Amino acid sequence: MTGALGWLDGELEALRAARLFREPASPGDALVLCSNDYLGLAADKGELAAVAAAPPSAGAGASRLISGEHAEHGALEREVAAWVGLEAALAFSSGYAANVGALAALAGPEDVIVSDALNHASIIDGCRMSRARVRVVPHLDIAAVEQALRGARSARRRLVVTESYFSMDGDSPDLRRLRAACDANDAALYLDEAHALGVFGLGGRGLAHATGITPDVLVGTFGKAVGMQGAFVAGSATLRSWLWNRARSFVFSTGIAPWLAAAIRRRVARVIAADRERARLAAIVLRVRTALVAAGAPIPASHGPIIPWLVGDPAVAVALRDRLLARGLFVQAIRPPTVPAGTSRLRLTLHAGLGDADVDRASATLVSACSL
Repeated sequence: MTGALGWLDGELEALRAARLFREPASPGDALVLCSNDYLGLAADKGELAAVAAAPPSAGAGASRLISGEHAEHGALEREVAAWVGLEAALAFSSGYAANVGALAALAGPEDVIVSDALNHASIIDGCRMSRARVRVVPHLDIAAVEQALRGARSARRRLVVTESYFSMDGDSPDLRRLRAACDANDAALYLDEAHALGVFGLGGRGLAHATGITPDVLVGTFGKAVGMQGAFVAGSATLRSWLWNRARSFVFSTGIAPWLAAAIRRRVARVIAADRERARLAAIVLRVRTALVAAGAPIPASHGPIIPWLVGDPAVAVALRDRLLARGLFVQAIRPPTVPAGTSRLRLTLHAGLGDADVDRASATLVSACSL
């Protein structure tokens, strides 16, 4: 390329040399073990067929603040709020939009956000967009959170932001202690449950519900265990009204398609009832994790369907991914900036749709790769 953007060629070449260049994944016929489809529902078209029988409007037509509000939006939000045990919810087009919109609306330059060092990029960007003072604390270090909150008592407002189940490490904070730290320091708890909803807790209500705590702000998505698309922010009715007026990623976006909202609502009901799938998922995770640990794979302490296989070097991660793909398994290599430098990995994510033969095949192939 020539001209003002000619520098892009050199930058892309640098990414390739560092083995950090990304391109569309092409698993072909391989068994995919790196999606977020934890209950194995993404390929199921049952809810779409139900909606097609009496389709609502195909598109919202505008931002919901203008003329894009449809009955399906409110029905979905009421169902979701009831699911997570909170007063109200607001649907967004994606988890990224939910986090950047909510965080930028809830904090400003006079406020302090205490953020876990391994929070998702959408949280990091939302913190930046808020222009608040951000205190990044070591991963899962509640003592550091408490210290940061004590040091922020002169701030106008304080907000602690974390994931309940971290998407790259498969671990979780002590939510009860985190809630207590917020209460002791007049801070709000902002909890991203994107990877926990549908997987953990009674009816798949997530880790907040399972541990008996109530966050001030709860973010969830429809693109993971629910197997569809979009996201939501839940909390009080007052929070919903504020985000309706001030979350820019919501205000200035066309509302999600009404037919999609209707299909998601039906799917959420199915996820709530999916106890058999959750039990199946837990059994699959135990089998695969046990086999890998016994084979000496470098897997840190974690729980749930996300199993990080740490290798460190991005080139090693890519080579291991390619070897597994040649043997019929697709497990994506995760490299910086998605994870910190020196922690490149394969990120295994298991799902309830795997049959016994699939699990046996996957376990044997992964174990054989440990000796390569």
